[in-house]
Amino acid sequence: MVEPTANSANPFARHFNPALWADQSRKIIPMMRAYGGILPRDARAAASQTLGRLGTLEVRLAANAAEVRRAQKLRWRVFYEEMRAIADGPSRLARRDIDAFDAICDHLVVIDHAVIEKPALGAPRPAIVGTYRLLRQEIADRNGGFYTASEFDISDLLARHRGKRFLELGRSCVLPPYRNKRTVELLWHGIWTYVLAHRIDVMFGCASLEGIEPKALSLELSFLHHHAKAPAEWAAGALPSRHVEMGRLSKDAIDMKKALHALPPLIKGYLRLGAYVGDGAVVDRQFNTTDVLIVLPVSAISPRYIGHFGATAERHAA
Repeated sequence: MVEPTANSANPFARHFNPALWADQSRKIIPMMRAYGGILPRDARAAASQTLGRLGTLEVRLAANAAEVRRAQKLRWRVFYEEMRAIADGPSRLARRDIDAFDAICDHLVVIDHAVIEKPALGAPRPAIVGTYRLLRQEIADRNGGFYTASEFDISDLLARHRGKRFLELGRSCVLPPYRNKRTVELLWHGIWTYVLAHRIDVMFGCASLEGIEPKALSLELSFLHHHAKAPAEWAAGALPSRHVEMGRLSKDAIDMKKALHALPPLIKGYLRLGAYVGDGAVVDRQFNTTDVLIVLPVSAISPRYIGHFGATAERHAA
């Protein structure tokens, strides 16, 4: 066998770099899987299991690639059409919110069996009206880490609690007619069932305030900084290159009632459960948001809420 040389007439052989090729493959393959909605292997067996029901609504994991694509389509409708996020090439082409993490996450979906969609191709199906993306630590560790690490330095947080099981929550969205207590409660019931099934110790992720002008969000950011900041045990901060100061107002200058009213329902829900907020915010110009880090140890969840859903998630069990 003749090895290619620097003077080879084959331009591909002359410029081929195996290490660079392998690195690009590691990026391209997950994106191709995410584009197709392909489920991770260890998610497929449990995907069709119902995690809870409330009236005509059901919560479970996406059962197949088509349902993942429908969850991505729902995210497109909320993030890009409603909230005016800026789409990259693959998302714009597919008119779905897609990133490489979709290929390794479980996708929690809320389905309304009373609303039947009739696609141009395929059989009629009940509508997907809400979704959440879930990434367990053991899967993240095998696939390059968590999405949150692109905005917040969570390395020390994970190291301090080595041995605990972390679950990243993200890409939460619900269609406007379903933004009510019933749908949110069912989503949280699904997450709680998932947490129990996988023996999760800590939930965390990015939560968003709408807008990219921190000055306009001074009240909300200052409230979170002064009243929900994580203790040292659970502390983590924004990456230095992206860090936005949160304590923009003094504690005495905060109108508590006004601040609580201004906070997004998702963040207020996290706080009611017992969540902490990291140090520093991050402006996400693609999604037109300012993000904060949420850290929710299961041990910190109020017993009142555990009692509400049931210690074994029996409240809305199918």
